[in-house]
Amino acid sequence: MADSTNADRFARDSQRRIAAATAIGMNALKPMMHFQVSMLRMWADSIERLEANYEKRLEETATTIEEPSDKERAA
Repeated sequence: MADSTNADRFARDSQRRIAAATAIGMNALKPMMHFQVSMLRMWADSIERLEANYEKRLEETATTIEEPSDKERAA
């Protein structure tokens, strides 16, 4: 009877140690994951800004090209 009790206690202690090590690992990983997510958000934001600037300049170029042709038609 004492042997099975000790075996159960050792098994529970082992599970607790594994659970504690996992919790420590996850707590250490959390700030790194937050940092990576924030870096990805900044990267995505800068790509969106680049795309918006590209579209704006493309429209300005198209408008600039169209203006002389309108003046030529009027003349």
